[in-house]
Amino acid sequence: MGQGQKRNKLLVPEANQAMYQFKYEMANEVGIGNQIQGDYWGNISSRDCGAVGGAMTRRMIQQYQQNLAQQQPQTTTLQ
Repeated sequence: MGQGQKRNKLLVPEANQAMYQFKYEMANEVGIGNQIQGDYWGNISSRDCGAVGGAMTRRMIQQYQQNLAQQQPQTTTLQ
């Protein structure tokens, strides 16, 4: 992947490889994984790249919510 325009920095640099793997998993899930040649994404449309980013965000939020639900005991209030 070209590094010339990349300005985003990971908050946890050790997660770099896992994030790249996650991105390619989401690209396959969205259906554009076969269009990516190596690390080159230049032939992928902005819309498709956005779909990959959206899928990544949805999955991360889902995981976070699941972790929260497992940490906090479920309490119900009866009125």
